[in-house]
Formats: sequence, C-alpha cells, structure tokens
Amino acid sequence: MGTMEEGVKQAVENCLRISAGENVVIITDKQTFEIGTALKAATEKITGKIEFFVMEDFGPRPIDFPPQIANAIKDADVSIYAAQGAQGELQTFRMAMLRAIEANHRLRHAHMIGITPEIMRDGMCSDYKEIQRISRLVYAKVKDTGKIRVVTDKGCNFLAEFSPALEWMVSDGDIRPGFWKNLPDGEVFTCPADVNGTIVIDGCLGDFFTEKYGSIEKTPVTIEVSGGRALKDGISCDNKKLLEEFAQYIFEIDENSSRIGEFAIGTNTGLKKLIYNLLQDEKFPGIHVAFGSPLPGKTGAKWDSKAHVDGVIKNPSIFVDDDMIMNKGKFCF
Repeated sequence: MGTMEEGVKQAVENCLRISAGENVVIITDKQTFEIGTALKAATEKITGKIEFFVMEDFGPRPIDFPPQIANAIKDADVSIYAAQGAQGELQTFRMAMLRAIEANHRLRHAHMIGITPEIMRDGMCSDYKEIQRISRLVYAKVKDTGKIRVVTDKGCNFLAEFSPALEWMVSDGDIRPGFWKNLPDGEVFTCPADVNGTIVIDGCLGDFFTEKYGSIEKTPVTIEVSGGRALKDGISCDNKKLLEEFAQYIFEIDENSSRIGEFAIGTNTGLKKLIYNLLQDEKFPGIHVAFGSPLPGKTGAKWDSKAHVDGVIKNPSIFVDDDMIMNKGKFCF
C-alpha cells in the first residue's frame, strides 16, 4: 500500500498527464473534500487554470447537473469527478455530466465515484504497467469471442453472448483525449448481446448500495436472467430490505433498467482483497455485471437506461469459448 500523495501523483501525472496551460475542472463534495483539495493542489503545481466545484454549494443532495459545471466542462482539457454517490443522483447529475464529458472530444476525464483515502493509497498506487499488460492479454482473448461462461462455487452459472457490433473497451489507467475512465482502473468490458442463467452477486453492489450495504457476501443477491433481462420472480436475497431496494431499482426506473448493459473482467492484479467499495472492487480480478445503461458512448449499444448498478462476483472461473482464462479468481496467464 502506498500513500495519498503517491495516489494523487499517479492520477494527475501518469493517468491524466496534465500539462502546463491546460484547463482543468475538479468536482468534489464535502465528504471527499480532502481528496478533492489534494488533487487541486497537485494540479496547481502544473497549471493555474483550474475550476473547483463542491457539490453541496449547489444545494442539498441529490442535486441536478448545474449549468456552471456544464459550461466549465465544455471548455476543459481535463476533468476529475471525485465525490460520493447520493441516492437518485446517477439520474439527476452523473449521467448528464457524462453526456457533457462525451460531447467534449478533446477532454480527458477521471471518474472517481466513491473514492476514499484508502483507495487512494491502495488501487491508485497499483502498478499500471502491469495492469496494462494484463488488460491487453484479456482483450486479445475476448475481442472476437462469441460466448463467455462464468461459474462460481456459490451457484453462479451464466452464459454471456457477444456481438461484433458492440465494442470491447480496455480501461487500464491510460486516459486519452475524448475518453473518460474510472480511477483506480483495471477492467476490460463491453455490452453483452445476450445473457442467460443464474447470476450470484456476492461481493458488493454499485450506485448508492455500496455505501449503504458494503459487503453482501453473507447475503448475496441471486438473479435469474433470461434473454439478457432479470426475471421479476427470479430474484432472491436473505436481506429483505436490500432485496426490496434492488428489485425496485432494476424493475421500476425504466424499461431497460432490468437489462444487463455491462459485462466486465477486472484486471487490477495489484489488488489483494475486496474492500467493499465498488469503485475499487470492480477492478479486482474477476467479473462484474451491471443492470441498466450499457454506456452507449463507449460500447456502441443502440439502447440506454437511466439506471446502472454494478454487481461484483467473487472468485469466478471464466471460460472464453470453452477456454479457461480464470480459475476461481486467478488468471491462467
């Protein structure tokens, strides 16, 4: 494990490669203010052109996406979102922010939803050259595949199928103009064309579930999936409140919120354990899937949703066209 300073340096200098004279936008909140100000201080050593926003300055959370931030992003070369998620804010703020980011084709954006000092000292201090090496190997295996099966000892067993019309994305900490990536990084992902079987999420869930529930290892969520969609009568969980909120999230937000929009393989081999914070745990070697938005600006999917909730699956075995590339959470290369 490294230090906060090393994690900040990695983000500013190695991943975003901020240079003198660039316009930088940093968005943070009160809970993440220590990290936001550390990123600001490191950026100020390189460029003085910084706009710094604290979300609570715009009102009680959840907030709408303010025009002041939209205008700043429009003129920026680099942007950083380092803040915690609030229930409902994916729809009111973050999706609008990401649309503004994707509209600026020169922008390099670091998305750090749920970032903590622990993650800055851990995942942000990983060896990104090694992450990039592993990510390239995974991408070479999956980019032309037709199907991937995922199984675990907890009863997870599903088949994902893929289309050449949908793009596999390598997210390895190398943030280039016109792209945004989560930090810390380390995943290869796409939108699946179809998914069928049983998904058992026993790590953690995304959006506001991460902060509210943390580890769900003792109360995993089991979802029966057919034709790429969760079945209403096919969800179970021993935590009844979690089950109620999760079912409401995926079945009641919109017509595509129950549809699997993301299939991802974590490639950050520097991570040694789950910490039950999705921002880092989805990069842990293994599988995560998301119900809702397929991130069409990245994958090329022709549909979208206001929802996006990831679920981390622990210790999976992964078979790419029947070729095992991971055995119970360990890569086979």
